[in-house]
Amino acid sequence: AHHPQHTCSHFWEQFSVWLGACFLVHLDSMALAHELNPSDNKGNLSEESSGSPFGEIIRDYQPLPGTIWRFGKPNYARVNKTYFQHRSKIHQEGSLEAVVSKIVKNWEVESHHIHEIHQWQTMDITKFKAAVNGGCPCNAQYMADVGPYNMLLGETKDYSGAGHSFATSNQVFSSTFPEGFAFECLEVFSPPPNVLFKWRHFGPYTGTFTDKTGKQYKGNGEMFNLIGMCLAKVNEKLVIESLDIYYNPEDMIKPLVTNVDPTFRPIGSDETDDGSKGMACSQGGAGCSVM
Repeated sequence: AHHPQHTCSHFWEQFSVWLGACFLVHLDSMALAHELNPSDNKGNLSEESSGSPFGEIIRDYQPLPGTIWRFGKPNYARVNKTYFQHRSKIHQEGSLEAVVSKIVKNWEVESHHIHEIHQWQTMDITKFKAAVNGGCPCNAQYMADVGPYNMLLGETKDYSGAGHSFATSNQVFSSTFPEGFAFECLEVFSPPPNVLFKWRHFGPYTGTFTDKTGKQYKGNGEMFNLIGMCLAKVNEKLVIESLDIYYNPEDMIKPLVTNVDPTFRPIGSDETDDGSKGMACSQGGAGCSVM
């Protein structure tokens, strides 16, 4: 007799094996922008970036031959330290959560640090689309052009995705979280082909956030936490076809202008713009690439 449970188990076993060769979903703990060296733009990631010095491989991305790193080869040593010190879950090796966590970190390496989408391995670029809170889906090239931060945050009261380039958005959040902005998978609710999981982004707010008017806010040093959900659809080869991400962008930005060092006096303009305007790709026009 055919047992669905056995089929699901076999599918996940294939998924875990495939992980060693390539990867899956989301916006992860970024390598810090100010630590990147543009002249060092080729080659594999370091052992430090893999997590090996902490006794656990959490990132095993292998770029294709000839791959050029967008801003220089990323180094995840500092954000790995934040991850291991402050993660809330330690998942059993081989569990759905452990596998998805590694896949997400590999996806982040690619989406943040490789500009040429034809060198991407974690996504099927002919089909890939990503949407936030049910908004307009964006394709691979659009995400590569504007960057994951701008695509995911869009227009909020204190941050404008349209007002930032890929590079400047990375600089903003590297300055905000100088000890790294780490990612962990909290729980997986369904296996491939439709992988639904809950995630957490976190990091000590020890840096300075600059809002869309140029006003600066010094963090109070406390742990910043952001919770969300993601549904990742993969094909029969377990390559991502779509990402549907659900969270409140204001939960990302509002704490950065409220949880501040009381001794720090914000500098810059007091100009504000009330209300959230939705995701970056929901604005339509030529900037919104819909698949």
